[in-house]
Amino acid sequence: MNTLPSLISLAEDALADEALAIEIYSTAARMSRDENTRRKLLEIAEMERRHLNFWRSFLEKRGAGYRIRVSPLKVRLHTILIRILGLALAFKVMESGERDAIKMYAMMLEHSDMAGDEREKLKEIFVEELLHEHELSEEESRFTEFLSHVRDMVLGMNDGLVEILSVTAGLAGAYGDPFTVGLSGLVVAIAGSLSMGIGAYAAAKSQKQVHEGVLGRVRLAARYTSQLFMKRIRSLMIKKGYREETADLIAGEVARDPSLLARTIAEEEHGLREEAIEKPASAGLYTGIAYFISSLIPVTPYMLGLPILASLLLSIVAAGAALAIIGFIIAISANLPIKRKILEMMLAGFGSAAATYALGRIFSAVFGISVE
Repeated sequence: MNTLPSLISLAEDALADEALAIEIYSTAARMSRDENTRRKLLEIAEMERRHLNFWRSFLEKRGAGYRIRVSPLKVRLHTILIRILGLALAFKVMESGERDAIKMYAMMLEHSDMAGDEREKLKEIFVEELLHEHELSEEESRFTEFLSHVRDMVLGMNDGLVEILSVTAGLAGAYGDPFTVGLSGLVVAIAGSLSMGIGAYAAAKSQKQVHEGVLGRVRLAARYTSQLFMKRIRSLMIKKGYREETADLIAGEVARDPSLLARTIAEEEHGLREEAIEKPASAGLYTGIAYFISSLIPVTPYMLGLPILASLLLSIVAAGAALAIIGFIIAISANLPIKRKILEMMLAGFGSAAATYALGRIFSAVFGISVE
């Protein structure tokens, strides 16, 4: 018994996805300042248009009614994401969409109701979607340094939001004066941003020193022990599944160039890439600034002259929205499920805030702390 979703339903979903993809890629192309990137995006949009025509014919052949409707809201949302996050993270979003399409097409290829000629055409589309994903990955790789800074910023923003939301919620539970809570939270935010920035700098510097030490030893050894390294590369290739003859050819070719030999050993045995070594100063600066800016989100409501409860609720709402945005960025950066990551971030932030607020109320009652 076929337990897969109906072929018509899948085709309708594919049609809708292709129509949306055309608009998104066309919009991204118009917004790109790089001519090569613009050309690639327009080529992908044109491929998606051919896919759309296939699904339209597919449905017409089966007498299924359809309407090609693209949600202006979704297009607008992606446009905003491109403007705010830039093409680097926008490519991550697009790449995620291509992976979803690939999964759906794989499901359709296993469907018993798919005709032979349709199956062959779908295989071609499948290949093109894989090419799209690869091209987007290549474009994304041009922003490697920027994405590493995004990681530092996200780390700082997440800590700043959760920690300062928790601190202000705890103080709100203990004190009745919003300004006192806001000022105290601001002091903690400044101290926390300095601590996070210095910590990120020290961690990145230590890691850089370790990595550079390993890379230096590997480069030195590659000059004088090329035969030993060649044997190790041959062994690594065999472990990966290459035949011995192929492994010999690869190892021999790599050993011809000491710098290539050193890079290969560093990557294969130590998982190190020279270009991936982070700059400590940048890591500390981005992390510290992001921490401070994000910490202002839960602090600001207490400075508006509102009652303590209203300030607390506004702080939670503002921090929740910011946590959702951070969860979204983490999800697309790390290829994680978006909804699940957003939910995790919000639950962590709200849970911590609720716990510290309760603790503040307990301290207020036990020690008689109150500022009215």
